Amino acid sequence: MNIENTHQLKFALRCGKYAWPGGYPCYFVTSDGAVLSYEAVLEELRQVMFSIKHHISDGWRVIGYDINYEDGQLYCDHTGIRIESAYAEAE
Repeated sequence: MNIENTHQLKFALRCGKYAWPGGYPCYFVTSDGAVLSYEAVLEELRQVMFSIKHHISDGWRVIGYDINYEDGQLYCDHTGIRIESAYAEAE
């Protein structure tokens, strides 16, 4: 799902950490290609919303929300914590 404004970001956050139906784990993508966990976006929500609102490519402007189906090695670029996947196990 593309995120072009703060309303879309809020909608994605209200949907929760897991996609419905199916309960698949989700993550956010920034304009510079970084990956952010659901928790990281909540933790830095003020900065993320400011960057989206003002179209600032500073590493915090979230542009998308996606499901991690099979990447067992996907880590949040802010926290360094592994983002769980639906089907792959971390090796």
